[in-house]
Amino acid sequence: MDRRGFLTGAALAVLGVERAAAQHSGHHALPEAPPSPDPYARLQGGVPHHLTPEQEAQRVTDSPAPAGAQGRWVTRAALPIPRSEMAWATAAEGRMHIVGGYGEGRVDRAYHHVYDPGTDRWFDAAPLPRGANHVAVAAEGDRVYALGGFIEQNRNPDHNAYVYEISSNRWTRIAPLPRPRGAAAAVVLAGKVHLIGGASEPTMERASVGWHEVYDPQADTWRQVKALPGARDHVGCVAHNGQIHVIGGRFNTFEYNTDLHHVYLPAKDTWEVRSPIPTARSGHGLVAYRDRFFAMGGEAGRIEGGKPIQAKVFGQMESYDPAADTWQHHAPMPTPRHAVGAALIGDWIYVAGGGAVLGGGVQSAVHEAFTLG
Repeated sequence: MDRRGFLTGAALAVLGVERAAAQHSGHHALPEAPPSPDPYARLQGGVPHHLTPEQEAQRVTDSPAPAGAQGRWVTRAALPIPRSEMAWATAAEGRMHIVGGYGEGRVDRAYHHVYDPGTDRWFDAAPLPRGANHVAVAAEGDRVYALGGFIEQNRNPDHNAYVYEISSNRWTRIAPLPRPRGAAAAVVLAGKVHLIGGASEPTMERASVGWHEVYDPQADTWRQVKALPGARDHVGCVAHNGQIHVIGGRFNTFEYNTDLHHVYLPAKDTWEVRSPIPTARSGHGLVAYRDRFFAMGGEAGRIEGGKPIQAKVFGQMESYDPAADTWQHHAPMPTPRHAVGAALIGDWIYVAGGGAVLGGGVQSAVHEAFTLG
């Protein structure tokens, strides 16, 4: 066999092994997406960007919470392109899925990137049928749900809803949202998908809502349950021990962040108050890890005349103990960001992409992971 034939045969053998592994694991074979060579890009023009000293000064990492185990952060493979405003990310079958958002100069992207922590590689999966930003995502088993989102920059809410089948790498339309909204929180509890909070119409007002609707995958129907007290969007949300915790978020804009912490009790269809998050924030990640809830990232401030005022991009890592109803802080994010994709896989919290400055002007491809181990 000549050298060319040998190399071709070897390549096909490797491809066959990769396909077999993908089929064995239940994953559809996906094309690899190389990491971005540029850590940041501007939304305007979608061109590479270097943070200015003024932009880096927006970073805040101090927490008023008592110290806990610090843990450690490590750098992982960068996102294939700088992205933000995904809202947020989810883990399914040992991989992280990040859907939609801002990137390459547009706000209605249909991106669907999948991260495999075992190989530290990103892959391109089937894109959303219709691109949007601030799409709520949640996963159960081999399915990923993508719900709502905004068609314009952080406004003009959508009612579209889709489910992604990992084995076939295909999106299917499901019953649309009863009411359009973006920047909502999605979480699966007892086989049902809860969609909580967010922002809706009219488009130019983009007002926060407390709506709480539940999707039944078996019946392909939605129903309303008890609304979230304190309508807000860009919250952190996790399911734990048969309950749903909604933490932080904003009333309409990041100028009006809140430290509110509510827990939903499905048996009573009611909400109760829990200890507030030490750093009021919105656009943060929230992940259940080792029987605690870890909150990272976020933003605060206001924009006047196109310029940021009192701008803050948070790097605080704060965790909540639901048994003791107390908070503590840990090692902060090396690169503070907001509107991140955050998910737990194994003993690591993976935090990818996000906004590098207040608002949506600069996207990030930065990917860092945290562990207490």
